Order: sequence, then structure tokens, then C-alpha cells
Amino acid sequence: MARESAAESPSNIRLGLHENWPQFALLVLINAFVGGMVGIERTVVPLIGSEEFHITSTTLVVSFVVSFGVVKALANLVSGQMADLWGRKRVLVLGWLVGLPVPFMIIWAPNWGWIIAANALLGVNQGLAWSMTVIMKVDLVGPKSRGLAVGVNEFAGYISVGLTAFLTGYLASEHGLRPTPIYLGIGYGLLGAALSILLVRDTRDHVRLEASARAEQTPSIGFREVFALASFKDRNLFAASQAGLVNNLNDGMCWGIFPLYFASFGLGLERIGILKAIYPTTWGILQIATGPLSDRWGRKGLIVAGMWVQAAGLFLTAVTRRFECWLVASLLIGIGTAMVYPSLIAAVSDAAHPTWRARALSVYRFWRDLGYAIGALSAGLIADRFGLDWAIASVAFLTFASGVVVAVTMQKTSPSA
Repeated sequence: MARESAAESPSNIRLGLHENWPQFALLVLINAFVGGMVGIERTVVPLIGSEEFHITSTTLVVSFVVSFGVVKALANLVSGQMADLWGRKRVLVLGWLVGLPVPFMIIWAPNWGWIIAANALLGVNQGLAWSMTVIMKVDLVGPKSRGLAVGVNEFAGYISVGLTAFLTGYLASEHGLRPTPIYLGIGYGLLGAALSILLVRDTRDHVRLEASARAEQTPSIGFREVFALASFKDRNLFAASQAGLVNNLNDGMCWGIFPLYFASFGLGLERIGILKAIYPTTWGILQIATGPLSDRWGRKGLIVAGMWVQAAGLFLTAVTRRFECWLVASLLIGIGTAMVYPSLIAAVSDAAHPTWRARALSVYRFWRDLGYAIGALSAGLIADRFGLDWAIASVAFLTFASGVVVAVTMQKTSPSA
């Protein structure tokens, strides 16, 4: 016990990927399981609503994304404060414990209300567990490799989302929408919780070390001031928060609307699963490159270009009627999101002092993941009134406009900012 205490003392703490690779790699694996929990829903859950529960309203079908997005946004908002008060590991474990019932509730759901409740718990799981994996990686590597850390974290999470979406689509085509495809979530939950409890170590000493190395002395600020800075007072943080919200707004629309849209043209479950997998898989893989690129090139250019590439992919989806065109569109959405996602988190980390970085990230993630609810609800209402293609095209226009806001508002940022 004495040896373990000495190993974890602040005098032995070092920043950097090489110095902390065992914990970094463990957190990568854990976030793959976090992503897999979302992946079990990407293909089958909207179809459970339309085919098993015979829900005809698009707005009602996508209500499970609304419950997920609102709860995840609120969990994100408190996660940074909880991490500073309780420690990162405790919040990570709590996130997993809340998420364990989710696959069982989806399997046994007798009505759509159970699905909505399961997604509320999934929102807490994602808001706490995913937030902690990214915050802990940023803590471990220090300021020079933030983009790399975020890129690897999001790679692990979203490659798992994509692969699981494909697997659930295949399993559903062979065995039905429930229960077989959802068994994957039980395995993800048990493994993620066990690894978090048994092997993860807290990273607050790494934060103290980085803060002590900063030349300037920043006075302690409260959560309200951090919220105001990250929401509207700091131009870089404002630009990042609105772009994050719109990015996840279009992701929430894709999650809830795309399976219904593709099915309306007679596409089978397996092909829908392929389209639903291409987007997050491309997003996940390319972040290995785009995260480090943002360290070298800066964040702004990647964010602006990425929002516009996403918009092009969404518009192509709305105006075409062929599987091959939808495949190209899904690739474009994935490429654009890969450019945007790690760059936004790294930009927020650049603009925030280490002593309030976790809270700034939690506020950014609050606005970003509120986009899930706004995107699903607004797309559902537009789809019910004007049609699914109009819902997709409207979100494409909004995504392009968000890129313009970043181009005008954000100052160029880099790890030394």
C-alpha cells in the first residue's frame, strides 16, 4: 500500500502521452464501450418505434433522442463541477452504474415510454462517462497534445458507435429488432463498469501540476462565470459552443430521421445499418488524423471547413434517392464531423485555464449535446409538416450557417493560446 501511495504522489506525476500511456490506453478502451452503448440504438430503436409499437408520428418516434439529448446535456453541465469536487474516477464509475439498466429496459420495454426512460438513463451514462474519459485524457497529456488526446478519445467512441450500428443492423435482419441486437449493450456495460472500478486512477494531480506550471496566475472563478464565458462572453468559447450545438443538432436529426427516411424508400435493415455505420465509423477513424492536425494547423480552419462538408453531405442525402448517393453523403457527413469534433473540444481546452477547464468543457458539452434534443424535435416537427427530405435540407442549411458564424467570430487558436 505504501508503494502505491508513493507512486501516485504529486512528486511522481508527469504530463505527456508517453509518460501516461497505460492509463491513456485504458481510457481509450473504456470510451469504446461508452460509444457502444449509443451504437446499440443507432439503427434499431427508431424502427422499434415505427414497426413494433406502430407509431406513425415522426416527432413521437424521435422523442427518445429528445430525452437522451436533454438529460445528457444536463449531465454534462454538472459533470465538470462533480469532477472537481469528487474526482474524475468517481464520476466515471457513477456514469457506468446509471447506464447498466439501459439494455435490459430496451429488451423488455412493453411500450414506448420505457424506451424514452431508458434513453434518459443513457443520457446520464454518456454525459458522465464520456465526459470523464475525454477530460482525463486531456489531463494526462498536457497542453501540447490536446488535439491528439481528443482525437484518439473520439476515435474510440465513434468507431464503436459505427461498428455497433452495423452489427445491430445485421443482427436485426437475421434475428429481429429485439432482443438479440441489444445483447451487445449488456456486455459493453459490464466491461466498462468493471474496468472503471478496478483499474482507472484519478487525474486531479495532473491538473494541479499543469496549473502550477502556468506563468500567469488566474484568480479562482465560480461556475456562473465559467458558464457565462463558455456560453457568450468569450468569443472563441461562444463560437465553439454554437458550432457544437449545431453539430449535434444534425447528428440528432440523423439518428432519429435517417432510418425512417431510408426505410420509406424500401431499403432493408442490413443496408440501413450500413448507411448508419458509415457516418460514425468515418467520423471515428479520421479523428486519429484530424485531432493531431488541429494541434499543428490550429482549430478554426478545420471547424469551418468541417461544418460546410457536413452541410454538403446532408443536402446530398435530401435531394437524392439512390443508395450509392446516400453512401457518398454519409462519407461526407463523417469526414466533416471528424474535422469538427476534436477541434472544438481542443479549442475549448485552449481557451480555458487548467483550474476551470473541466467546468468549461462541461458547459460546452451542455450546449453541444442539447443539440441532440433540438435537432430531433425540430426535424420531427418539420418532417411531420413538410416531409423527411425537407427536415434534412433545413438542418443542412443551419449547419452551413454555423460554419459562417465560426469563420466570422472565432480567433485562430492553437495549443499555446
